[in-house]
Amino acid sequence: MFSEPQHVFVSAVDKSLPRVSFGDQSGTFENVTEGLRLRISHSKGKRTRRTVRLDVTKTAPDPLLDGVSKEYSMSVYTTIDHPLVGFSAADVEKYSQTLVDYCDTAGVLTKVINGES
Repeated sequence: MFSEPQHVFVSAVDKSLPRVSFGDQSGTFENVTEGLRLRISHSKGKRTRRTVRLDVTKTAPDPLLDGVSKEYSMSVYTTIDHPLVGFSAADVEKYSQTLVDYCDTAGVLTKVINGES
C-alpha cells in the first residue's frame, strides 16, 4: 500500500494529496483545494494492467461567454500492460522507466501535446 499522503510536483511546487479511498487493487489520493486527484489501480486477468492517473480540475474563463467561468478537467495517465509470465518485475520496471525517461527528454512532451507523431 502506498504511504499517505502522496506528493506530486506541479511546476516544482510540492502538492500533498491525502488518501481518500482504497480498495483491494486501488487507491485514490486527492487535494480538493488544488483540484488534483491521483489514482493508482491494478487489474488482473489474462494480463496485468497497472495504471497511474492524475486528474486535474480548474476554473477558467469561458471563451464564448464574456464574464463567465466554467470548470474544466483533464487527465494524464500511464498504463503498464504485461502478461502474467515472460517478463520479470525487473523487466517491467526497466521498460517502464525507459518510457518515463523518454518522455522526460527535452521537447518530447511538447511535440506530443502539439500533435506530432
